Amino acid sequence: MTMDDLSAVLNENLDGWNRTMGLRFVRATGDEVVAELEIGPQHHQPYGIVHGGVYCSVIETVASVGAGIHALSEGRSVVGLENSTSFLRAAREGKLTITARPLTRGHRTQVWEGVVADVDGKTCATGRVRILCLEPGAAIAGVTAEVKPTKLA
Repeated sequence: MTMDDLSAVLNENLDGWNRTMGLRFVRATGDEVVAELEIGPQHHQPYGIVHGGVYCSVIETVASVGAGIHALSEGRSVVGLENSTSFLRAAREGKLTITARPLTRGHRTQVWEGVVADVDGKTCATGRVRILCLEPGAAIAGVTAEVKPTKLA
């Protein structure tokens, strides 16, 4: 692993939602983030298909990780401002692959697009996440944001 690909560092330090959901990073750079999620009962809504909130969350996660890696070189951190996700195809089981790439990266905001595909490569959901770039020392919910590769996810 190099600084260009932080997937190993992220996977070694999974916590919170990412650990609970079983998200694993395949590639994590400032230009593209790819992650995988093996669908289980914890991801289902009452009809036995993946809950829409899972799609929203994985898209926001991979987009935020990529934006965070890009901002890391400037000592900055990032937080999500907006997430617009469309559900296109239901999935019940198997592995989902989530890929996010930047559409635009400005000084104050970034916009990333994410795609969730099933094991056959069919798109289950797409989304766009608008992300705010914070200056060094900025507070998030009253606490100064720490800028560390292990805290990007």
